[in-house]
Amino acid sequence: MLTPEGQLRLKRATALVTRAGGMGGPAALMLTMGGVGRVILAHGGFLSSPDLNRQVLGSEDAVDKLRAPEFAAHLRRMNRFVEIEALDREPDDEEALQLARRCDVILACPPTFEERLRLNRAAVAARVPLIDAAQWGMGGALCVFRPGQTACLECLYPHTPPFEESFPVVGAISAAIGSLAALEAIKILSGSGRPLWGRMLTYDGFRGGISMIQLTRRRDCACCAGVN
Repeated sequence: MLTPEGQLRLKRATALVTRAGGMGGPAALMLTMGGVGRVILAHGGFLSSPDLNRQVLGSEDAVDKLRAPEFAAHLRRMNRFVEIEALDREPDDEEALQLARRCDVILACPPTFEERLRLNRAAVAARVPLIDAAQWGMGGALCVFRPGQTACLECLYPHTPPFEESFPVVGAISAAIGSLAALEAIKILSGSGRPLWGRMLTYDGFRGGISMIQLTRRRDCACCAGVN
């Protein structure tokens, strides 16, 4: 349970969620309903009908419309006391760093490693906690990084892995991983519970198995080496 002090910390906090689709959408929704003071969404493009199997902030009425403003409108309807800021694009290196410096936590939920590693670099440079969420088929993974103290995403992936443009997505897994990402953010922002600092949680939805992996910081990491 959150204390009144913890709830007040949430109200004073800012969270960046990019993107706000299958995982980022449920994460942004839980942050908004939980009372985080400001939620910044970054998601480009137009909503399409196939998106609706996982993008919970969308609707049939929003098909063929820009995702970001539609998603933001949905969140405002859920909690009028939360400030929602929407960007209709994925940030480049410079904008990612600018956003990171405005935030207290970053939830990285994009499908490509290029975007995820960009957000990781911004988080390390701004010394902001990063929660990285990933999903494939009936499986998902969640990592929680604290710059200067734990491994960073580039410690795990020093070279950008190949990306499969079309991959299976089960909406229930996306929502589960996104909700867990929001929980970690709420713990960090409110000072409640024990965040998964420096660990990776993996969930095998096909077999119903959960595992936890302790991550090791690389001394030669091009991103976080020398950061304290």
